[in-house]
Amino acid sequence: MKVDYLIVGSGLAGLMLCEQLRARGKSFVVVSNTSQQASIVASGLYNPVVLKRFNLAWNADQHIPVALSTYEKLEAYLGLKIDDQRPIYRIFNSIQEQNNWFLACDKPKLHQFLVPKIIEYNNLNIRAPHGYGQVKYTGRVDTKLLLDSYRNHLKSKDLFIEDTFDYSKLDVKKEIAYKEITAKKIIFAEGFGLKQNPFFNTLPLEGTKGELLIVHAPELKLDVILKSSVFVIPIGEDNYLVGSTYAWNDYSNTPTQTAKNEILKKLQKLISCSFEVVRQRAGIRPTVVDRRPLVGQHHIHKNLFVLNGLGSRGVLIAPTVARDLIAFIEDRTPLSMEIDIKRFRA
Repeated sequence: MKVDYLIVGSGLAGLMLCEQLRARGKSFVVVSNTSQQASIVASGLYNPVVLKRFNLAWNADQHIPVALSTYEKLEAYLGLKIDDQRPIYRIFNSIQEQNNWFLACDKPKLHQFLVPKIIEYNNLNIRAPHGYGQVKYTGRVDTKLLLDSYRNHLKSKDLFIEDTFDYSKLDVKKEIAYKEITAKKIIFAEGFGLKQNPFFNTLPLEGTKGELLIVHAPELKLDVILKSSVFVIPIGEDNYLVGSTYAWNDYSNTPTQTAKNEILKKLQKLISCSFEVVRQRAGIRPTVVDRRPLVGQHHIHKNLFVLNGLGSRGVLIAPTVARDLIAFIEDRTPLSMEIDIKRFRA
């Protein structure tokens, strides 16, 4: 098989690379064992505002329009509804937080995303004596549905090989040669699996384990995304995603009782109605020490590239950074030093 690109990894980063290549008419094939669960177990939440301190998330004003357009196109391409756009209501814990909200609303890059008033949301099952602040241009992408559907689509076109990538079978001397595949270029989008990659494993990728719960709460009747010490996201049929946790010393995809107890304790402080835990999910987020993605070209092998380190805001930033990497390769458009892996080389 001869293709323009070999993509290693089929999480959100890999999918966005495929979409960029498809739009340019480039041929590609994906190799992935789907062992990395970060994209599938993620909440899928996209939100332009850091709601702990009421700051704009990194380049969110640039990422939001690209993300919304990309998911709209994917819905049309796959014939699926994957983007559930709905506002986030941030619960205020004090009068001081209300005041800080209004100060944030006046900031030039924030005012387009924040509603400059205190929202009264009459849901007696939620403890919010100080009201809410509303964030716009937010929602949830059903990442599991998206990735499962996209992988099946690729399989139907013989463009997906479900297998563990064997680095010992990769020849990068001239063209890329891997088993029966010959490619002009290869892009690694492996998530935390990058730690095993002999070409890019010196990059400072860290793993942060995240866990969330799916709960069934028939009385809650929540029609917005709720954010306090945890988020609560409606996913239909009176079910809600609740989370998430951050753990830095556990690199397994196995759910833990400790994380479950932490989420339940916070949820019980937030809502007063009864609920039942339906499921628990866990995965390793690929994060970087400076909280910016890892994007770029190998310093020796010029036909090897990487896209990684999307962290907890992958749904928001993946479309933009995938676009930027393909533009760098195909059009020689320089990468921003904020994301270029050259920033970690002396």
